[in-house]
Amino acid sequence: MRILFAGDVMGRSGREAVEKHLPVLRQRLKIDVAIVNGENAAQGRGITGKICKQFYEWGVDCITTGNHAWSQRDILTYIDGDPRLLRPLNFIAGTPGRGLWEHMLPDGRKITVLHAIARYGMDLSDNPFAVVNELLTSRVRMGAKHSVFVDFHGEATSEKMAFGHYLDGRVSGVVGTHTHVPTADAQILPGGTAYQTDAGMCGDYDSVIGSKKEIPIQRFTRNLPTERFSPADGEGTFCGVFIETDDKTGLAQRIEPVRVGGRLREAIPDL
Repeated sequence: MRILFAGDVMGRSGREAVEKHLPVLRQRLKIDVAIVNGENAAQGRGITGKICKQFYEWGVDCITTGNHAWSQRDILTYIDGDPRLLRPLNFIAGTPGRGLWEHMLPDGRKITVLHAIARYGMDLSDNPFAVVNELLTSRVRMGAKHSVFVDFHGEATSEKMAFGHYLDGRVSGVVGTHTHVPTADAQILPGGTAYQTDAGMCGDYDSVIGSKKEIPIQRFTRNLPTERFSPADGEGTFCGVFIETDDKTGLAQRIEPVRVGGRLREAIPDL
C-alpha cells in the first residue's frame, strides 16, 4: 500500500499547496491513501467543516488535527458527523469526535489511521502509550493486506522517538506533527515500522513556523506583548512523507520525504 501523509497545513498558503500539488502527487506516486494534518488550516489555528470538504475535493482521504482541534468553534458540532476527521484518540473521555478511521480499498486492502497526542507541552490528555497499546491489543491488529498509520502530534522529539520505538513492529508507520519543521530522520525501525519525527508543514517557509516573521521576531527580541501571529502568505511548500507497505505483513518497505513547491528543495520519490 502506498500512503502519502502531509504535515500541518498552515493557513491559506498551506491549503493552496495541497490543492495544487496533492492531485499531481496522487497520480505520480500511485497513492492509495492520502492523509493530511489540518489543525492549522483555518487562518493558522484550527479547521472548519468547509475546509474539510475542500480537502476531500482535492483528494484527501483522512484529516488529522492536534492541540488546536477546537480553535474554530463550528468544528465541535461538525466533527461527530465526519468519520474522516480525527481528533487525538487520547483526549479526555467524552470529547466529541473520534481518533480512529478504518478504510477498505476496492481491492480488499485495509488501512487504519490512528491519531494520538503527546503530553509534554500539551494540554491534559490520557497517556498516549497506554491508550494506543490498549487499542492495538484489543482491536487493531496489523496483518495481511492491513496497514496501520499513526499521526503522533507532539512537541518533544524525545517523546516522539520513544513512541515510535514503542510501536515498532506493531504498526506500519509513525510520523510526528506539530513543530512545522521537517526532520531528516526518515527511517524504517528494526521491527519494520516507518518513522519520521516530524513531517514538517504545508505552508510558506519564508516565515517563523508558518507565521509572518515580524511579530515572532519582535516578541523574541523585545519580550513585550505583541499582536496575534498571522500565517505567512507566500507560496507554500507541500511537505510530508511517502510510505510503502508490504501487503503480506503490513510492515513498511519504504519511507521517503516529499517536498514540492515553495522555498524548500524539492524531494519526490522515484517509483
